[in-house]
Amino acid sequence: METIDEVTGMELRHLRYFQALAATLNFTRAAEKSHVTQSTLSHQIRQLEEELGVPLFERVGKKVLLTEAGETLLDQIAPAMRMIDEATWHIKDASEVVKGTIRVGATHSFNIRLVPDCVAAFLNRHPSIKVVVEELSGNEITERLKQEQIDLGISYRPRDQTDLHFEPLYNEEMKLVVGKNHPLAKRKKIRMVELQMVRMTLLPEYFSTRQILDECFAAARVEPQIVVELNSVMPMVELVKKTDLATIVSEMVVPNREDLRVIPIEDPTPMRTPGLLWVRGGPQSEAVRHFVNSVRRYSAQG
Repeated sequence: METIDEVTGMELRHLRYFQALAATLNFTRAAEKSHVTQSTLSHQIRQLEEELGVPLFERVGKKVLLTEAGETLLDQIAPAMRMIDEATWHIKDASEVVKGTIRVGATHSFNIRLVPDCVAAFLNRHPSIKVVVEELSGNEITERLKQEQIDLGISYRPRDQTDLHFEPLYNEEMKLVVGKNHPLAKRKKIRMVELQMVRMTLLPEYFSTRQILDECFAAARVEPQIVVELNSVMPMVELVKKTDLATIVSEMVVPNREDLRVIPIEDPTPMRTPGLLWVRGGPQSEAVRHFVNSVRRYSAQG
């Protein structure tokens, strides 16, 4: 496949139509999103394929799928298209009032601080936009995105990213949390292998965070004693305060350190990658794009 620099007939609209079709894998829906007829969209896609000299999509029965070349193009143009969008948004931001509604799904960890801080900063800049935030599990976020019930997800990297784009924001270390009277409370750090048969409360196995921890346990060949499974982090932390149980969570969800001790874990250190999730092709509305930029700015500031 030729590089984009070598293609002289390609125009920005070709890439916009390509992104729309890649996001929906449906010519009718892509045409509706692009506000053109289906025949116009098909013609533009054919032009792009002719310019590049390779097919970008293939039909398998009634399905439309990205070819390997299509996957490559989608990944390669994403940063450039995002830069173009950001430049456009910044110019428009200075000259017009943006209105609309943003539907955001966020896991509990981010609703504690990141989401309120981002929404507060965002509303200072865009008071005419309505923000609707739902606290959901990671699995619920991916399903709601695919069903177009929310516009944006703030979660950890999902196992299944089919039809979704994940933009990492930063890496986050998970740590052991115990009560102040726990036998491990005075430890400055602990190796994963030392957690053999330690009594714990963790998230259920269908959470991506639990799956990361289970992989770490397997790598260290340890089997902690999982006594309680809870589907929310804060009840786990409260339970640790009142019992001899330990847990492994992000340090940022531990609100009161007086009755708790937070201990780094080594060999291996469990890590999670928080980020933004949306349907492949990028956030569509002006309001969502501005909110995405607000989250990026907040994360960059640390």
